[in-house]
Amino acid sequence: MSEKTILDYETVALDDENSALVIIDQTKLPGTTEIIRLKTGEEIWDAIYLLKVRGAPAIGVAAAFGIYLLAKQIEAEDYETFYQKFVKQKEYLNSARPTAVNLSWALNRMDRLCQSKKDEKIPAILEALKEEAIAIKEEDIQVCKAIGEYGLSLVKPGDGILTHCNAGQLATCKYGTATAPIYLGHERGYNFRVFADETRPLLQGARLTAYELHSAGVDVTLICDNMSATVMRNGWVNAVFVGCDRVAANGDTANKIGTSVVATVAKRYNVPVYICAPTSTIDMNTPTGADITIEQRPAHEVTEMWYKERMAPEGVKVFNPAFDVTDHDLIAGIVTEYGVARAPYTESLKEIFQKKNS
Repeated sequence: MSEKTILDYETVALDDENSALVIIDQTKLPGTTEIIRLKTGEEIWDAIYLLKVRGAPAIGVAAAFGIYLLAKQIEAEDYETFYQKFVKQKEYLNSARPTAVNLSWALNRMDRLCQSKKDEKIPAILEALKEEAIAIKEEDIQVCKAIGEYGLSLVKPGDGILTHCNAGQLATCKYGTATAPIYLGHERGYNFRVFADETRPLLQGARLTAYELHSAGVDVTLICDNMSATVMRNGWVNAVFVGCDRVAANGDTANKIGTSVVATVAKRYNVPVYICAPTSTIDMNTPTGADITIEQRPAHEVTEMWYKERMAPEGVKVFNPAFDVTDHDLIAGIVTEYGVARAPYTESLKEIFQKKNS
């Protein structure tokens, strides 16, 4: 019997019998695989904010399960009282992280369902909320598989692929977004050579992407963020696949800090950059990247986190944005579950949603 790997654990799961949201604590990886059970609004909020669960799709699924579990705790005899308390919990969870649109997308979807059931009794509403949350998780798996198929059509066997941060299985429920083409290609003998940026300051590439790809038997090489130009100049990279946390209507994308640097360097060396994004991450109400709120993180993540002792002088100013915006003119294509959008994105993204709605 083969040894269990990180890919054998569910990133996000529901234990309905014990009213718990079950996740892998990703802040402990790769050294410790700790499964934690969250029951209160504060525990779920903290898990999202502290990156115990992270990655836009996984955050969305966690939020859907989370709001269902919090709804189960509401004491109310009538719909109006129930819904008032439901919205309060929804807004609380939504405040955990502002940049990843999947958080608000999933919560708003649960909210719409709740409103559509206003003429039903509370137990029936709760059952419908549970079914909707489960559907969000199941859809995520199918969406990632479809993104993988479309992404795989953009590369060929033996290619070198560079990725940044973690848009892998640990950021979703299965396959990942940016890693989905890699996993499908690995299953089919494509023999990709993958370069994973370490992704400062939180090291998601080193701790998570390199860990899960290595566990899967993929040929993966870890590099520091400032080495991406060297491997591209050497001709070792044929394509860049990254995920994202929000796509604006014009094709600008917000992804983990450093992505815009990778895309700028890739443009210099004629390496195509593909953004892997489920349609739930595309925000047609956000006109451009300049309209995306960028989350600011605490200074200690830069100055002392991961170090045995502080690596910066006391009192030094720190600028620590969690994300940056990659301009649409640096992007060769946005890979969705309904196909690959190309420039001009103002038109192609509309066409993607037309496919989705039909």
